Amino acid sequence: MSFSFFKPSRPKTLQEVGKAVKDSLMALDNKTVVEAMEEVEKNLLAVRCMLCGDGEVEPNLDRVSQLVLEVCKEDVLVLMIHNSLIWDGKKDLVHCWSMLLKQKVDSKYCSVEYIENHFELLDFLVVYYDNKEIALNCGLTLRECIKFPTLAKYILESASFELFFKFVELPNFDAACDAFSTLKDLLTKHGTVVAEFLTAHYDEFFYLYENLLTSPNYVTRRQSLKLLSEFLLEAPNSHIMKHYVLEVRYLKVMMTLLKDSSKKIQISAFHIFKVFVANPNKPPDIKVILAKANERLVELLSNLSVGKGAEGEQFEEEKELIIS
Repeated sequence: MSFSFFKPSRPKTLQEVGKAVKDSLMALDNKTVVEAMEEVEKNLLAVRCMLCGDGEVEPNLDRVSQLVLEVCKEDVLVLMIHNSLIWDGKKDLVHCWSMLLKQKVDSKYCSVEYIENHFELLDFLVVYYDNKEIALNCGLTLRECIKFPTLAKYILESASFELFFKFVELPNFDAACDAFSTLKDLLTKHGTVVAEFLTAHYDEFFYLYENLLTSPNYVTRRQSLKLLSEFLLEAPNSHIMKHYVLEVRYLKVMMTLLKDSSKKIQISAFHIFKVFVANPNKPPDIKVILAKANERLVELLSNLSVGKGAEGEQFEEEKELIIS
């Protein structure tokens, strides 16, 4: 009597795992094939176990490296992005995508290099941000990419970057907030990359950004003003800040925000407005505007306070200096 049917199935080779993931993702083009979805789940679970271990056994680094190479060879990253639109288990795809990006093979991020050769994937993710069904997963995936300077640089310089200024005001609140989180990462994660971008695209960028600062939406005004303070005050952007505080149009924006009904917006505006005033090289037209509005500005600032404590004391010192 033979008991051969009790023998465990032969473990798949890494080449077979890569091909199996590819085949199951390709089968998702037919939304009615439930079996294909189950296959994707099973294959992605296998990938996750190889990348992270199963809780009992640590991942084998050599096998992980080989798996990453197979995934790139089989164009699995392309399929993961395109099929995230039609598969219900999108979070599993995002999780695997994140882990694959972080894996090094011979000191190189092979998955990142793959995306550098397929930049259209990043455009695809940005464009589909306004699809509320997948917006949050697009955001998660993009933010994983933005951790790498070359990928962040591409998004900043791509035509699709301008879409973020639309997406941060999407009617769907969750999608809008997520888009702003991605925009924030783009402008704060890599100082040198951002400084180069702002230098090359100064006029176009700040024209678009002014629309956020003057938005009728309170959340947009508050978030964009806070973010402006963060990236303008970064050391690599010091020359951008010096340029910004020479511009009359942006002084007027800050003066308007100092009168905002929100105290938090007023205080954030003050931290940029003070640079206009403290600038020792103020151009004549800036001096004229500050002189004409002197009494009104002094009254506004005198009534501005952040409360007690060390932060409050520092704010009062800065405020008195600017008033004087």
